[in-house]
Amino acid sequence: MRILGGGPEAGILGPGFLGGRDTAAVEDMDRPDCDPDRLRRTYEQFGLVNRVVAGWHRLYRTRVRPQLTSSGEAALLDVGCGGGDLAVMIARWAARDRIPLHVTGIDPDARAYRFAARRKPVPGVKFRQASSGDLLAEGRQYDVVISNHVLHHLTAPELQSFLDDSAGLARRLALHNDLRRSAAAYALFSAGALPLTGSYIRGDGLTSIRRSYTVTELAAVVPAGWTVEPHAPFHCLLSYRRHDTYGQGRA
Repeated sequence: MRILGGGPEAGILGPGFLGGRDTAAVEDMDRPDCDPDRLRRTYEQFGLVNRVVAGWHRLYRTRVRPQLTSSGEAALLDVGCGGGDLAVMIARWAARDRIPLHVTGIDPDARAYRFAARRKPVPGVKFRQASSGDLLAEGRQYDVVISNHVLHHLTAPELQSFLDDSAGLARRLALHNDLRRSAAAYALFSAGALPLTGSYIRGDGLTSIRRSYTVTELAAVVPAGWTVEPHAPFHCLLSYRRHDTYGQGRA
């Protein structure tokens, strides 16, 4: 693995609150008995939150689009797509750029899949209730594989399997964007999410920050071949570019 960004990490935290990952914390929306109305509103609000804090439009322009424009009809996989807002946004950006793109959003959670599947249909976008391992077992491949705010949910063995799946599924690029733990991120999100009432966004967002990695922590646990770098605002970006010899002979 490589770390990009140079110099000592600015986000290193001391002991105590936010000094280490709180892997025992559980997001309320992940509980099987969570309130369905609040869960629905959470999925509805994800699109706004992701547009404001996740920085995907820049990632699309600088990382994703260059992998699509020279490949004719391309395919992108969004793993852990939740309510499907990112899959829809990327499909619309590609359509605006006149790039033929098929986007598949997958999530193993039946509740997320049902919400995404009920969205107004968008040309080139489809959703499945599935895991990355399911698609790998089917022999699927995509030009680009992405995820948003997934990594901090995974246990150590799950993270390794997830990244192995991603490398196997990606013909060109795997790109995973996740929260980066810091006191500033926690304080700003706590204040900024106050208007998002009636959902799990604020409480679960703060829990997610407590569970998330710093760049140095993430770099220490990912396999060789992956690159970790800071991505503003308050995100870690994990990327993998397929070598020409990786997976030769696969359909």
